[in-house]
Amino acid sequence: MTTNIRRFRVALIPGDGIGSEVIPAAIQVLEAAGKRFGVSFEWKEFPWSCAHYARHGRMMPEDGIAQVRGFDAILLGAVGWPGVPDHVSLWGLLIPLRRELRQYVNLRPTRLLPGIRTPLADRTAKDIDFVIVRENNEGEYSSIGGRAYGGTDDEFVIQESVFTRKGVDRVQRYAFELARKRRGHVTSATKSNGIAVTMPYWDERFAANAARYPDVKTAQFHIDILAAHFVQKPDIFDVVVASNLFGDILSDLGAAIAGSIGLAPAGNINPEKEYPSMFEPVHGSAPDIAGQGIANPIAMIATGAMMIEHLGCPEAAAAINAAIERVLREGKVRTRDLGGRASTAEMTSAVEGAL
Repeated sequence: MTTNIRRFRVALIPGDGIGSEVIPAAIQVLEAAGKRFGVSFEWKEFPWSCAHYARHGRMMPEDGIAQVRGFDAILLGAVGWPGVPDHVSLWGLLIPLRRELRQYVNLRPTRLLPGIRTPLADRTAKDIDFVIVRENNEGEYSSIGGRAYGGTDDEFVIQESVFTRKGVDRVQRYAFELARKRRGHVTSATKSNGIAVTMPYWDERFAANAARYPDVKTAQFHIDILAAHFVQKPDIFDVVVASNLFGDILSDLGAAIAGSIGLAPAGNINPEKEYPSMFEPVHGSAPDIAGQGIANPIAMIATGAMMIEHLGCPEAAAAINAAIERVLREGKVRTRDLGGRASTAEMTSAVEGAL
């Protein structure tokens, strides 16, 4: 064991529903990996959630972003609960954090893990292994717009999409750099045949950025056929780069073909590390199973592995991922979403034991 202890301060936002059940699972495994690889964590919890909104009328305090700005990373469980509209919870917490902390890359690995069955016929782990790079700060998720003549037959609503050269270039170049570390291929998601201004611009910038990476092969598909290819030909993908909306949709589809949304990690990345990145699983707060202790903690644990890899501890991250794979391959411990009866705690203990 190394004597050079690396120490990190991590802000915890358990959030809503199963978030408060899977965050402790990730901490348990991260602490175990830390002891093995010389990593120490200082955890601080922030109770920002829909319950916080119910009490205070806002998802987080006015100075919430300032409170977490100085941490090395943020680990988030899940946000959303019945009774609080999703746009309120999203725009009150996640989007301000992503934008103010310049987390302009949403990174979502899509991989069929050993021992997991995909709903796709005759596909194995070698066929499904790609990464979705989603633009995370602008695009279709804009607050620019409004409505007029409410309640009348003339009522109308407008919402603008915002694509900047800086925003498009930086996420596309991140995708190309990532592809260089993987299999050297980037696919761009577009819809320039129907969305006549922003998507042709996205295509133009993709061509310009591709010219900077002559060693990386490229492909480009309209989002509708691209979604079909995810199902029919997942093996052709390595790195997929997409705008905010398209990347959001493709990410859930990717998690589905990889067997379970309960296995899918994600990160909101500030590549320059000028601000803390925020790591959250793809799954939501799952009100239907919250409080029962049966949520699959794998996505949250794998998200923790993404976090420590980002922080510069690839050996510890690899060990956690290897432990997850071992448990899933053996198949002795399975949560309900994977066809078993194991509890959150039992699955967590199994992964910790596999370390």
